[in-house]
Amino acid sequence: MERIRQERAPDRSRPRRDVLRLAGLVLPALAAPPLLAGCGADPASGAGNVLRVSQPGDPVTMDPQKQGDMVSMNALINMFDTLTTRGRDNKLHPRLALSWTARDERTWRFTLRPGVRFHNGEVCDAAAVKFSIERLLDPRTKSPIVELRYVKSVSVVDRLTVDVHTTLHDPILPDKLSLFGGVVVPPRYLAEAGDRGFASHPVGTGPFTFVRWQRDHELRMRANPHHWAGRPHVDELVFSPAPNASSSLAALQSGGVDLVAGLTPDAAQQLEGYTGVTLDGFSGIRTSYLSLNTLDSGPLGDRRVRQALNHAVDVPLLIKAVLGGKAREVPAMIPRGAFGFDPSVKPFTRSVRTARELLAEAGYPNGFSTTLTASNIDSNVAEALSGLLAKAGVRARVDLLDPGTYSSRLTSSNHAALGPMYLAASTIWTLDGESMIQSNVRSDRRQSRWHSKEADRLVDIEELSVDPAERTKAFSDLQRLMQREAPFVFLYQLDNIYARNQSPRWKPGPAGVLAMASAEVSR
Repeated sequence: MERIRQERAPDRSRPRRDVLRLAGLVLPALAAPPLLAGCGADPASGAGNVLRVSQPGDPVTMDPQKQGDMVSMNALINMFDTLTTRGRDNKLHPRLALSWTARDERTWRFTLRPGVRFHNGEVCDAAAVKFSIERLLDPRTKSPIVELRYVKSVSVVDRLTVDVHTTLHDPILPDKLSLFGGVVVPPRYLAEAGDRGFASHPVGTGPFTFVRWQRDHELRMRANPHHWAGRPHVDELVFSPAPNASSSLAALQSGGVDLVAGLTPDAAQQLEGYTGVTLDGFSGIRTSYLSLNTLDSGPLGDRRVRQALNHAVDVPLLIKAVLGGKAREVPAMIPRGAFGFDPSVKPFTRSVRTARELLAEAGYPNGFSTTLTASNIDSNVAEALSGLLAKAGVRARVDLLDPGTYSSRLTSSNHAALGPMYLAASTIWTLDGESMIQSNVRSDRRQSRWHSKEADRLVDIEELSVDPAERTKAFSDLQRLMQREAPFVFLYQLDNIYARNQSPRWKPGPAGVLAMASAEVSR
């Protein structure tokens, strides 16, 4: 390990503190990282053209059907192909499936790409697709992936044609097969290796093949020379976790990492200005919001209180002061760039006076006390939100949890597990508004904390209608309903922010998925 002396970044904390002070918020200045130790490239690799990528965490598992988080999928998408894919143009494109069509209201037919083989030589055909989807849906798999909830069976038409049968019409099923739900796995290899063997040495059809995984250290892959789309530009791809800005900076400056993904705006500010570090920002669709528990007794059951919170939270100021301008305001949950976004729906006006008037009208002239729960990764945003709410008289004590505890409570069946209000975010990788609201709005869904028969009706149209115009109208109506009832505090969609050295050349799509087959490096 070589000792690295850092060039001190310019002090950008003063304007940030000034803006925060205007809102009555005072956060600590971002300190430059101390002297750090960095490790160089792995001399035992034997490959001269290696792309090294880090993200905030390590994959949960190497089994793509037993994970449901973007950190895991970012790595696995390089070893596994999906039936469809989302291009940089935001449109759906062929991948393992060359074409798809709705045969009737409950049957989607997919025609597969010929000549595709898994890394072990096994043929990827209709039987493999049938096996993969049925394995995903099998309760014994215990998959957290929920996108294929309406699929009931899969039938093989011929070697390269497969029909997917649903209980109800699912208008965006092809979109759901572009990432988590669409991974194809090898039936014969899984039968031989078993689930445990498959997870310890995964085999897919993707552009990279598995080499080794050292948990919490690195995942190493090698270019697949026989990939149907051609060999990737780099010889090896290495993923490693970098949980904070200091470790990212050390890795970038030592040459241990070429590209750092998943940066929060706060972490990006800590990296800005250092020699050899370039920050790139791209429009993203990861959308943040405050979920409000409207179901239990207390102030949040009153629509006027919920409206007051939205008036009190000055989202443009929050974006400027805490996020460094690297986000865009979202009027009603669905982000720009996703199907269903209605540009005619405008954000709440930001007015502490209006907020106080609404609170008084609801019977809380002196405000009230509550709790705001968040992952400690989002501590700065949570503290800033608490400060903005305090100006309207809402005293929201911030309860920070480690990411694991936060995630387990978020996905539990207890709708009150994260308290009266919690800060959350969702990556809408299907680029369809349904993915944003599917778990949060309809009354029977896991994370729903607002029950509305009208909202349920609109969600059913969005999820089941075959008519795009009808779906568009339902999305618009729902956004207007959510503005009126305010079951959430609507916040922002984050930019995708990356730090890199001078070696990599790569551009992400709007969901920020780390599919690296097109990436190049120059040493």
